[in-house]
Amino acid sequence: MPKARILIVDDEESTRELFAELLQRWGYDVDQTADGHGALKLAAETHPDVIISDLVMPKLDGLALVRALREEQPDTPVVIITGKGTIDAAVEAVREGVFDFVEKPLDPARLKVILQRALEKKETLHEMQVLRRRLGQVDAGVGLVGNSPPMRKAMELVEKVAPSKASVVITGQSGTGKEMVARAIHQLSPRRDKPFIAINCSAIPASLIESEMFGHERGAFTGADQRRLGAWELADGGTLFLDEIGEIPIELQAKFLRVIEEERLRRLGGKSEIAVDVRVISATNRDLKEEIKSQRFREDLYFRLNVFHINLAPFKERRDDIPVLVQHFIDRFSRDAGKKLHGLSPPAMKLLCDYGWPGNIRELRNTLERAVILCGTGMIEPEHLPSELAGGGGESAYVKLPYGLPLREIEKEYILATLHRLQNNKARTDDDEGETVAS
Repeated sequence: MPKARILIVDDEESTRELFAELLQRWGYDVDQTADGHGALKLAAETHPDVIISDLVMPKLDGLALVRALREEQPDTPVVIITGKGTIDAAVEAVREGVFDFVEKPLDPARLKVILQRALEKKETLHEMQVLRRRLGQVDAGVGLVGNSPPMRKAMELVEKVAPSKASVVITGQSGTGKEMVARAIHQLSPRRDKPFIAINCSAIPASLIESEMFGHERGAFTGADQRRLGAWELADGGTLFLDEIGEIPIELQAKFLRVIEEERLRRLGGKSEIAVDVRVISATNRDLKEEIKSQRFREDLYFRLNVFHINLAPFKERRDDIPVLVQHFIDRFSRDAGKKLHGLSPPAMKLLCDYGWPGNIRELRNTLERAVILCGTGMIEPEHLPSELAGGGGESAYVKLPYGLPLREIEKEYILATLHRLQNNKARTDDDEGETVAS
């Protein structure tokens, strides 16, 4: 594995040499330059993994360098060196997208940890780029962005099943991205240039589902004043995605099974059979085996649909994906809105990481779309996020108390509420910013 390359930018030669000696001792390849203009040139030539730059320099200072690098090499983490009197400027640099900062005099242990984290971030971004290329430029949207073990497994299964015609059942909680996984399978398959028809079975009244799925001839029933093609015919040659498959009435399931097995259907009111070539992908948040036991779902249809199974883990098991998903959604929504945003501030990111996300990725997506709308420029801050996020796992950040309660009782209730919330968040009290508990 090649060594990581670090670029040091500082107008003081003694500082550059100090950093270079330390980094080389840790096994890094090191390049040096005395100013921001030289840094831009070297970065274009050597493509460093991390850049360490002084904040105060002549000609092109550290903040201007960060802004220029954001345009040229947005995935390269930048660590700023700060001295006394420049902390406020360093905080501003973090808002501009700097990964972190180290203070003078240098603390080697802190620098080592920061570099390891920066390199991990760079590696994660690189792996995501590779996965996106492997996934054939699939529009990730909801559900196909992430680097956690559950998401890696789901992506691998998508790649394996996509080239075949096998029926697929996708399971997972509401909001985990089942439709986007179905779209990814379609886009990676030989059917990618043919239709992808998505039907939400739970949204169609039982009296209309047969017509919606199989179509009808003119005069087939009252109100059928013209021929109508059903979803199966519309998907001919492509993929039919049946979301909430468990909602199909039991009396219609035999007809679904017949069309899947024989690849032929008859419209309502029709006399002739029509050949259809359709790949069926189904999704459900129900336990279909339990539905079979309760005689609400046919076992033969289940086995015909469930040739290949992909389960999507709930978001609480994919918390490592939060930073990557956050950046993906911010990039997407800010691009759609014509805004230039630089991500989230550390306090805002902490709120997102601590929250329980009962609505899974769909809730995260909606939260960030709202935040991008509210944020003008710069970084998304806590005030751009819904108030309930301050309570961690979906609880309110406010403590409701009766009017006229004595001060001692108010303190007691506040302490108990704080400890309860922190316990739910699985966080230590001293890690909770801005809250203290007096002994």
